[in-house]
Amino acid sequence: MASSNNVFLGIDAGTQSLKLLAYDGDSKQILHVCAAPLELISDEDGTREQLAEWWLDALRQCMSELPADIKSRVRGIGVSGQQHGFVPLNQQGEVIAPVKLWCDTSTIAECEEITARFGGAERCIDAVGNPILPGYTAPKVVWLKNNKPEVYDELAHIVLPHDYLNFHLTGEIFTEHGDASGTGYVNILRQEYDREMLSAMDPERDLLPLLPPFVEANATTPLSAEAAQAYGLPSDVLVSSGGGDNMMAAFGTGSVAPGVLTMSLGTSGTLFAYSGKPAIDPQGDLAAFCSSSGGWLPLLCTMNCTVATEITRNALGKSIPECEELLAQSQAGAGGVISLPFYNGERVPNLPHAQASLHGVTASNATPANLYRAAMEGATFTLRRGLDAFARAGQEFTAIRLTGGGAKSPHWRQMVADVFNLPVEVPAQQEGAAFGAALQALWACSDDNASSVQLSEHIALDENLGCEPQADSASAYQTHYQNYLELLSQQYPSVQ
Repeated sequence: MASSNNVFLGIDAGTQSLKLLAYDGDSKQILHVCAAPLELISDEDGTREQLAEWWLDALRQCMSELPADIKSRVRGIGVSGQQHGFVPLNQQGEVIAPVKLWCDTSTIAECEEITARFGGAERCIDAVGNPILPGYTAPKVVWLKNNKPEVYDELAHIVLPHDYLNFHLTGEIFTEHGDASGTGYVNILRQEYDREMLSAMDPERDLLPLLPPFVEANATTPLSAEAAQAYGLPSDVLVSSGGGDNMMAAFGTGSVAPGVLTMSLGTSGTLFAYSGKPAIDPQGDLAAFCSSSGGWLPLLCTMNCTVATEITRNALGKSIPECEELLAQSQAGAGGVISLPFYNGERVPNLPHAQASLHGVTASNATPANLYRAAMEGATFTLRRGLDAFARAGQEFTAIRLTGGGAKSPHWRQMVADVFNLPVEVPAQQEGAAFGAALQALWACSDDNASSVQLSEHIALDENLGCEPQADSASAYQTHYQNYLELLSQQYPSVQ
C-alpha cells in the first residue's frame, strides 16, 4: 500500500508529560507515539507551576524522535494543552513568569476578591456560566497583579498553554472558544469575552486588549517557516485551532455529538459530553464550557482520581497487578471503609483546603484489599456526583465511554458500570487528547469541510473491554454511594 500524505500530528502538553502522536488519516492507523516527562514546581501554599520552556524542550525531544519518513508526509498539526493555565507574555512574546497550572490552589483569596467585586457566585454563574474557582485562569491573572506587580505591569498577552504552543508553531497569537471557556472571563452563552468580569479582575486596567482573538473551531493557521525548518516538516503544514485537553479528548472519544458521556480516569477525573446548547448546572458543580468542535462541552473535574489509588498502592507497597488481585478479594462497599480521597484538596465539590480521610475503619476490616478498594470507590463516588449534575442540566446518557490510565483496570471498569448503572465502552485508541488533537487537525484540514460528527469513522471501540452493570453490585452500590454522600455532607456541611 502506498504511503499516505494525509498524516496528522497530535501534541498534548499535560501535567506530567508532553506527548506526540502521528496518525494516518487514510489507513486509520497511529504510526508513532512518543512522550517526554515534565517537572512540576510545588509548594505547601498550593502552588503548582511549570516553566513554558520545559514544554518546548519536550516538544523538541519528541519531534527529534519522529521518523523522517513520517515527518515528510505531515499535513496538519493539532495541539492539546492542559486547561486553565496562565502563560504571561510581554510585548515581545517572551514568557515573563512561571505558568500557574489547573491544579494550582494558591489563588483562593483572588477568587473571593473577583467574586465579591462581581456581585457573588450566583451572579458569576448567571453571567459567565461558572463560579470563579481556584483552578481557572482569571484568579491567576489577579494573583500576578497582587503578588508580582512589576511583572504584571509588563504583561501584554494573556494566553493559555495550548495557545502558547500554537504561538510557538505559527508565530500568531489566537485562541478558540473551548479552551477559552475555562478561563472564567468568557461568557459561554454569547461565546465572547465578558467585559464586566474583566473589570472585576482589574478595575483600573482594560484587560481586553491583552486577550487573544478568537478563531473558529475548524480554523487553520500556516506553520511558520522557522518551525518547519526547526522540526524538519513540510512548508505547507497547517496548524488547527487546537484546544484544551478535555476538548481534544472529546474528539478522541467521540463526544462531538449528543448522547456520549466520556469519563477520564487520570490524575484528575473528568466527565464531559457534547451539547448543542449551553448546559448550566444551577449548583455550579458542572463547568459550563464550550466545545472545540462548535457547540458546548459541559464538564465536571475532580482533582483526585488515580492520585488516590496510586498513593494507597504505594503505601501498601503493592504492584498494580497485586492491587488488581486485592480488588478481586474484596466486595462492593470495602467492608464499610469509606475514603474521602481529597489528597490535593478538591475542585468538585469545591473544597480547596480539604484533606484525605478514611472512615469506618475497624480491627476486622482494615485489610489491604478494603483499603485499596475504598480508595478506588472514593474516587469513583466523587465522579458519580457528576451524573447528578448532568441531570440537573437536563442531560441523560445510555453509556459511558471510558478513557485514561484507570481504564486499564478491569475492576475499575466494572466498578464504573456498577456505580453509574450504565454500560461502559472503551475506545480502542487510548491516547486520549493527543489522538483527539490529531483528529481535530484532520477535520480542520479536510477539503470537503466535513462535519466533526463524521469523525466517528476514525473511532473504534474495543469490544473486549466493554462491560455491563452487574445487577447485584449495581444495587449494592446505590446504598454505598448514599453512605458516601451522607459522610461527605457530615464532614463538609457546605457541600449540598
